[in-house]
Amino acid sequence: METLGDIVAAGRERDGVLFTAPERTAPYSYGDFCTNVWKGGNLLRHYGVREGTGVAVVAGPKDPGEGDEPGRLRDGPDALLAFLAATQDGAVVDIDPPGAVDAAALVAPAAWLDRYELAPGTKALAYGGPSDDATVAQFERELWSENPLAPPAEVGPTDDALAAGRTYTHGDLVAASGRVAEEYGVDATTTVALRAPVTSAGAIVAGLLAPMRAGATVRLGGDDTADLAVAAEDEVPEETVVRPDAVSV
Repeated sequence: METLGDIVAAGRERDGVLFTAPERTAPYSYGDFCTNVWKGGNLLRHYGVREGTGVAVVAGPKDPGEGDEPGRLRDGPDALLAFLAATQDGAVVDIDPPGAVDAAALVAPAAWLDRYELAPGTKALAYGGPSDDATVAQFERELWSENPLAPPAEVGPTDDALAAGRTYTHGDLVAASGRVAEEYGVDATTTVALRAPVTSAGAIVAGLLAPMRAGATVRLGGDDTADLAVAAEDEVPEETVVRPDAVSV
């Protein structure tokens, strides 16, 4: 595997569950998620996302409450889907964008869109919601009818994919996912609890890419123990913990 597209394509052929969440009514299978990543890539291309363009993605719940903060997921992987979708187009994704966004697109929870000032030409797409702003595209609704084939971009391992403190290439992220899977014994029988904010390369690698590469299941939110937890600190003594800042990318 050399690019994030290779991880998605392999996941598209897998059986089994990729994501579970206490607040989600049904598990999210590998096949459905990876097909929706392809759909998301084709959707973003309609709004000008191409090789080398920037995309800002804000992670959060579909319906954020007062105690929720950007970066933490509890009811669905919409932000992770948007991240992978943009990278299928060759875009560089800022997973922790500042208040002023200058990018081809911003994907964020509808309730948080007013926190961001968009540059001219930046298209806002909302998940959850819906937004009352007619200029905002509804991410899930438009995703539904998109082309379920891989986007036609040409992306290589040396192309940039993620901006998080510094810029990481597809090759950087794929190689790190392999190291994490090997070091922690992640395989198709593993359940990974993703508790850390997904605002760093380490969290993306350990909480999304390594599990996908290995065929594991990722649990979003909840307090149930798992085989492996991606967390900032030891939260459950019985679990093995991967700290995002300790992941070498």
